[in-house]
Amino acid sequence: MTSRTHDTAALTALILYVIAVPPGTMTVATALTAVLANQLGGIAPDIDQPTAPLWRNLPVGRYFGRVFGALVGGHRFFCHSILGVGVFGALSLLLLRFLQPIMPNVDIYFVWVAFLTGVVSHLIMDSLTKEGVPWLLPIPYKFGFPPFRRLRVTTGKRVENFIVLPLLITITAWLCASNYTTLAEMIQRHLIT
Repeated sequence: MTSRTHDTAALTALILYVIAVPPGTMTVATALTAVLANQLGGIAPDIDQPTAPLWRNLPVGRYFGRVFGALVGGHRFFCHSILGVGVFGALSLLLLRFLQPIMPNVDIYFVWVAFLTGVVSHLIMDSLTKEGVPWLLPIPYKFGFPPFRRLRVTTGKRVENFIVLPLLITITAWLCASNYTTLAEMIQRHLIT
């Protein structure tokens, strides 16, 4: 899937999570940091390719991207597995704990969940593509949905651009509209400045 589809899927998943598991309290700083973390999580598994946004924005980043990609087995290997999700989770929690002193009004655990929600949404979306995802590494089999490869999406082509992405946008709008009262009350009650 393309990055804009991953971004939209990550946001959709975060909204679904907030509706299903309403947070106890929420600061503006936590909400903004969580959305940022969610969007980073939505593209994080693609760090295994040298054309990833992180590598493109660093001096000699493509070189580091090639080296890192080779270390993790290439695109859609380790970073696109349950093991990869575990490593992303552990490293991001360590980083958030390290940053906690300079972010005293941020609930790092909610931000962490938002990040992991983005990471998992990335794997789910890539499971819809022809290549699939090796969820159960070290078993190298790539799983895809539906099970028949010819029925899956080709990244960046018409089905993604004209069906999957608009469907995600529609689902996000529907979630917000159908849960408007709940979301509005949550914002009024829990959003502490």
